[in-house]
Amino acid sequence: MRNKGFTLIELMIVVAIIAIIAAIAIPNLLRSRLQSNESAAIANLKTLVGAETAFAAANGGYTAAWDLMNAPADGPPFLDIELGGGTVQGYDYVLDTDNGAAVGATAFFTNFQCTATPAIATGTGATGIRIFWVDAGGVIRLNDGTGDPI
Repeated sequence: MRNKGFTLIELMIVVAIIAIIAAIAIPNLLRSRLQSNESAAIANLKTLVGAETAFAAANGGYTAAWDLMNAPADGPPFLDIELGGGTVQGYDYVLDTDNGAAVGATAFFTNFQCTATPAIATGTGATGIRIFWVDAGGVIRLNDGTGDPI
């Protein structure tokens, strides 16, 4: 009478097949997460350009203050994403005035720039590879981590 069940060899073959499939699938999953973070960073910068443009139209100049964008003294917020509050979708955002000239006595400027940098740029837990940059012109530029954005 033969015992029913799997032999050790059969179980080892199944485990080996699962390991091969995992070795193929896991890098693709990590790459797709990284690409989705980079796509989200580009979309967030586009949103920021629209918000800064609306802010400049309402106030006569751009700002580098996240709180003025998220919670103005009067009216609805220009930007509803908390980009300045830490890591958002794997990227950190820094808003600056690009040394633009001040407009009047207010703290509004003739230009702005925002840089989106990966929170973790290396290793298997990387949240992004490329650095994105935008200014009042609205053209999103990038680099691979070395040198100025192109």
